[in-house]
Amino acid sequence: MITFDRVTFTYHGAARPALSGVDLRIGEGELCLVAGRTGVGKSTLLRAVNGLVPRFTGGRLSGRVAVAGTGTEERSPQEFAALVGVVGQDPLAGFVTDTVEEELAYGMEQLAIAPDTMRKRVEETIDLLGIADLRHRPLRTLSGGQQQRVAIGSVLTTHPAVLVLDEPTSALDPTAAEEVLAAVLRLVHDLGTTVLIAEHRMERVLQYADRLLHLPGDGTVRDGAPAEVIAGVDVAPPVVHLGRVAGWDPLPLSVRDARRHAPALRERLAARVPPPARSAAEDAEEAEPTLRARRITVVHGPTVAVREVALALRPGEVTALMGRNGSGKSSLLWALQGSGPRRSGTVDVAGDDPGKLPAHRARSLVGLVPQSAADLLHLRTVAAECAQADRESDAAPGTCRALLDAIAPGVGDGGHPRDLSEGQRLALVLAVQLTAAPRVMLLDEPTRGLDHHAKRAFARVVRELAERGGSVLIATHDVEFVAATADRVAVMAEGELVADGPTADVVCSSPAFAPQVAKVLRPQPWLTPEQVERALAVPESAR
Repeated sequence: MITFDRVTFTYHGAARPALSGVDLRIGEGELCLVAGRTGVGKSTLLRAVNGLVPRFTGGRLSGRVAVAGTGTEERSPQEFAALVGVVGQDPLAGFVTDTVEEELAYGMEQLAIAPDTMRKRVEETIDLLGIADLRHRPLRTLSGGQQQRVAIGSVLTTHPAVLVLDEPTSALDPTAAEEVLAAVLRLVHDLGTTVLIAEHRMERVLQYADRLLHLPGDGTVRDGAPAEVIAGVDVAPPVVHLGRVAGWDPLPLSVRDARRHAPALRERLAARVPPPARSAAEDAEEAEPTLRARRITVVHGPTVAVREVALALRPGEVTALMGRNGSGKSSLLWALQGSGPRRSGTVDVAGDDPGKLPAHRARSLVGLVPQSAADLLHLRTVAAECAQADRESDAAPGTCRALLDAIAPGVGDGGHPRDLSEGQRLALVLAVQLTAAPRVMLLDEPTRGLDHHAKRAFARVVRELAERGGSVLIATHDVEFVAATADRVAVMAEGELVADGPTADVVCSSPAFAPQVAKVLRPQPWLTPEQVERALAVPESAR
């Protein structure tokens, strides 16, 4: 179905090729997971399938890419639309209509599909993705996860032979991600659709993949069965890391695989306990809150997004805010920061309400990094963004630049912010916000687009913020990041807080929010492979 024949591609001005001598043969009805660290060429590989590379990116391509025998040099990407459906990392950037139903029908209109068929496919797709209640909603009023489901649906309605998905579950809660992947698997099994998925949260997809395409970073692609390739991959899901720690062979690809080995490992861990709570947060319960919110209510039109929420954030504590897509997490963050609408309620940070202060003073109390971090970047160079941040925050020149170097070393001054990787853009926006030295930092889905190594580096930054006496609130669906980073978890549903407590207590009691290690070793309260590795490294006699 898809053929890469000695494909090499180099972007204009690049020192080395993004793809080098790639040979692939992907058959009909295969689900291929594309893995690798940020910036190794995964998106380039996907965009080459329908000719977006090099037609819309520029650069030099040699070799041949063909789909169903048709080379990408023979037809434009528009003509490939009936054959190859593509969903990019930013759903909002790909929308061309105003409402959900219109967007689902738009692609079929361009392909001149009969109206009665269009209506039937729209209904089928709405049911498949569980978005019936969003049918008439304006696209810009949807949460990031809801937008992602609509973007996938707009491609599914055209019934492409090949489906290309770039980070399709990055903004989805665990349950919604499972529903979307179930829909994709149905296309693979029932219709023979060929699917390529690039996904940093490999734990969600690896167990379903027929093949694993690993890009090590030198332009080549390593291709093979997941169980064979994963052994040499440096970005692997927690269940694989746990298998390496425990010495299992073959390595497990799913929680179910791992649980077959779990009894022996649980026995080895029986006399051990996970490490105690981090010292920085030991006295958090007794400390005076840095932020106290009372009876916060946010309303968008007829929808009550947040309903009388009370929340206290304490110094030295990292709190994760979790919940289904559309549960009100982002609305709550904006209300706490002061920029978003608030129907009622109060926010107290050091005796002031950020919502009643000028913007520059509010930033010194509460910083916010939104889901689309790039929305806060509007200048032409990294240096200009840093200088502007220093001026707006009345900070000494070079303050923002120093923060950026500490978070993400190696980001040049002259680069355009929009040309940075996801991780680098996130680091720049975080540095801009931290320049104002806020007491509280709010982060909305900060791990989208970050690979395992980048997430670990980002987690260290978050912990350092807390250890310096700040409070950090992170709205996220990334259960593995929460397990490794958060001291406390609050869960929202229908605009209300329904759970709030220590991380292990909350996530281990929830099948949806439990990390892979917790599922494997239940009922023992282990959360991460690193915890298990440290426990096994301590001899029995030394405890």
